[in-house]
Amino acid sequence: MDKPAQASAVAQFRALHQSGCFVLPNPWDVGTAIYLQHLGFKALATTSAGFAFSRGLSDGKVPRDEMLAHIRDIAAATTLPVNADFLNGFAAEPDGVAANVKLCVRTGVAGLSIEDSTGDDAAPLYDEPLAIERVRAARLAIDESKSEVVLTARCEAWLVGHPDALNTARKRLVAFAEAGADCLYAPSVREPEEIRELVKAVAPKPLNVLVSRPSEKLSVAHLTDLGVRRISVGSALSAVAWGAFSRAARDIAETGTFDSLSGAMPFVEINNLFAQR
Repeated sequence: MDKPAQASAVAQFRALHQSGCFVLPNPWDVGTAIYLQHLGFKALATTSAGFAFSRGLSDGKVPRDEMLAHIRDIAAATTLPVNADFLNGFAAEPDGVAANVKLCVRTGVAGLSIEDSTGDDAAPLYDEPLAIERVRAARLAIDESKSEVVLTARCEAWLVGHPDALNTARKRLVAFAEAGADCLYAPSVREPEEIRELVKAVAPKPLNVLVSRPSEKLSVAHLTDLGVRRISVGSALSAVAWGAFSRAARDIAETGTFDSLSGAMPFVEINNLFAQR
């Protein structure tokens, strides 16, 4: 993506965060990105897990350069703003995060996220001062690029099973906002009152909420009423596809019949979509 196109995507992405609430679905390859644009979504986000699964790897095991190439492919495949799931920035120290964020910005993304997860089960979150410095380093790297790419800072307290997830996330997200994050995100917070607390804590900056499974309490309308500005689904769409694939393949293997293929999307519909490119 050239600089004028990236600048336009960044401007669109920033405007989406100013008011209301929008859904940011997560494709895991070029084809799914194109289809999500076809459905009328206003922006997209990569999914580190969804992409890793497509490569036969577990989440977090895709090397940095391969992830950057994937992010670049998604950004080039669509005219929509794309937010990069950039994990922990592929570095522990702030200088490393800054260097890698600059590389991510060059892929043409409109936004990127940095999380405070270490990947170490013994100490799953970076110490708070270091976590804040990492966000500050990412902010400086984006500012130096003059790209105005949207920086999302994530607290993984719920995902790592922190015993005091709400207070930890609230404190960290406020600190991340003060360190320069444009959008705040605590994946797997699910209780409406906890979401409302986080919305108020980081205001006026926007909060992203992850919805990765069916929930009567977390519809777009309900989350909008809670003050949420952005909703993503993480690897959930990828998992749905894996679910359909595995059920059909298992049925063939176990029964020798092909009835499970009846739920397939028509070939002509898929083919015609991509024939337009």
